Amino acid sequence: MTKKKTVNKKPTKSKPRQKSQSLKELNEDLKTEKDKYVRLFAEFENYKRRTSKERVELFKTAGKEVLSSLVPVLEDFKRAIEQDNSNGDNEGVKLIYNKFNETLKSQGLIEVEVNVGDVFDPELHEAVSQIPSTENDQKGKIIDIIQGGYKLGNNILTFPKVVVAQ
Repeated sequence: MTKKKTVNKKPTKSKPRQKSQSLKELNEDLKTEKDKYVRLFAEFENYKRRTSKERVELFKTAGKEVLSSLVPVLEDFKRAIEQDNSNGDNEGVKLIYNKFNETLKSQGLIEVEVNVGDVFDPELHEAVSQIPSTENDQKGKIIDIIQGGYKLGNNILTFPKVVVAQ
C-alpha cells in the first residue's frame, strides 16, 4: 500500500484586522452622508421647479415672433378703419379687424394702454418727436399717439410711438 502523504499545514499568519471605526465615527459619517443626500434632493427639487417654470414661460411666449410680425397688420387695419369711407366697404373691414384682433388677444397679445395727457415714461413709450409745449402743465406729457404698443405677457413686443411735449 501506498502511504498517503500528509501535508503538514503550517499555521498561516492571520492578517491583523483593521481597527473598526468607533461608533462615534460611524455616526458622523452617517450624518455627513445624510446631509449630502438632503442637499442633493433639495437641489433636484429646485431644478424641477425651475425647469417647469421655464417650460410654462416658453409655452406662453412660443408664438412671440409670429405675433410680433402680425402687429403691423393689426395697426394697418386700425388705420383703414379710421379712414373716412362713405361706402359700405368699411363695415367689412371692421368685421375682419374685430375677428383678427380677438384672435390675437386669445393668443396672449395685449395692447399697451396709452392716452393723450399721460406722463411720458421711456420704459413704456418710444418718443418719435418732441414739440414745444404751449402750457407748462403739458411738459413731459404725451400730446399725440402715432402707433399703439403691444405686449405678450409681461414682455413688450412693440413700444407705443408717441409725440411728447417739451
